[in-house]
Amino acid sequence: MAENETRDIFITGLRNAHAMENQALSIMKPQLERIENYPEVAQKLQQHIQETEGQIDRLDQILQDLGEDHSAFKDWALSFAGGMAAMGHTMAGDEILKNSLANFAFENYEIAAYKSLLTIADAGGYVAATSGLRANLAEEQTMAAWLDENLAQVTTKFLSLKEAEVTAKI
Repeated sequence: MAENETRDIFITGLRNAHAMENQALSIMKPQLERIENYPEVAQKLQQHIQETEGQIDRLDQILQDLGEDHSAFKDWALSFAGGMAAMGHTMAGDEILKNSLANFAFENYEIAAYKSLLTIADAGGYVAATSGLRANLAEEQTMAAWLDENLAQVTTKFLSLKEAEVTAKI
């Protein structure tokens, strides 16, 4: 593949990742605002929101180093889609469960995106980009592992609250 084609694919992937992280924020922030009965989830979401903001900064820096910028349209479109997805779960009686499942799926999507970007960076010789991409990947893997390890606990707590007829609001 020609060098300029690899570069184009890499830039597109970086812009997509930037928009993906903005989408993640638009999903997590409304969840955080609504959580009442799951302080451990709220704490982890707050931490990951901060990490995600750092991931966006890393992606901005990588793009800037390549003389490029993120796509404002992609950022807006995916943020809008994320906001709609988050809003859709608010009407569910099992909102915390739906959010937990969706968050786990989204984290794994992000992991796959960063693994792909790292492969493209290696193929194109974009060595300077790999440390930022690896840092983002590690944070996503940590969040996915936490969600995986805590799904049973969140589900059990939801069932207990529901049985006690406590508002199962997230």
